[in-house]
Amino acid sequence: MYDGQTGVELKERTTAGTPGPVRGGGLSVLALVISVLSLVMAGAALFLVLREPGEPEAPPDVPSEEPVTFPFGDMLLTPLEGMPLNPYQREGFFRDERGRVAYEAEGRQAKAGIDVSKYQGDIDWTAVAGDGVDFAMLRLGYRGYSEGGLFLDQTFAQNLQGALEAGLEVGVYFFSQAITPEEAEEEADYVLSVLDGQALALPIAFDWEPIHGSEARTDGLDGETLTRCAAAFCKRVEDAGYRPAVYFNQTQGYLHYDLRQLTDYELWLAEYGAAPDFYYHFDLWQYSQSGSVAGIQGDVDLDLWF
Repeated sequence: MYDGQTGVELKERTTAGTPGPVRGGGLSVLALVISVLSLVMAGAALFLVLREPGEPEAPPDVPSEEPVTFPFGDMLLTPLEGMPLNPYQREGFFRDERGRVAYEAEGRQAKAGIDVSKYQGDIDWTAVAGDGVDFAMLRLGYRGYSEGGLFLDQTFAQNLQGALEAGLEVGVYFFSQAITPEEAEEEADYVLSVLDGQALALPIAFDWEPIHGSEARTDGLDGETLTRCAAAFCKRVEDAGYRPAVYFNQTQGYLHYDLRQLTDYELWLAEYGAAPDFYYHFDLWQYSQSGSVAGIQGDVDLDLWF
């Protein structure tokens, strides 16, 4: 039953003492969110504690530098480590009043010269000296490319006497066809026996060249053996008190000789043009095979001595 006083009291107690449905649901969601955030933060803290302190991070991607190369024909070559480079300034090369290549830079002036053999015939050395030539490289002899015999150049004796009497500085070269270091030593001994102590201002050069158009005993000689032949010849010459040198063109210098094994000796480069592009150091430069010099009939090789 319901009477006024008791009913009012019961209603007031119910309204005041029991939370309403809306307010009670908001508190529950908030508590759940807080609990989840606490768990996430605790997990992160645990990961940081358990992670090894010295664990390396992956390095950033850095592009590697391209290796240094230089062109030769249609090839790109990588420089030989430790090989001295071409020290000459390109702007130092010019044509002199005779139309020949000359060089002068940083107080250095190259001397003008020629190299000759029996193919130049009889030479008027006084006329040569009067035409601006300072030195001459004379072929002393050669090894045959078929049977391997050693021969004296037919004009060597008269060329040596004529060049010295004309006041030129003189060096000699031997046309090699050695196929072993022992043969190269034999060639050096032959040169030394012909010179018989003759003083020279310029080197004795090892001139090994491939034979084109004919079968030769040197066909197929590998670069390692060729380098050993050159070194053997030069060592023999050096031991006798002379300055050794090695003559080569660009193909031989880049693709056959290991020039690093020959840096103790002077290098004589054959490269035809107004200025040399050869990448490495050299001491003598043959820049033309069709030069013209007074006292010589026909073409003659022209050289600079740095």
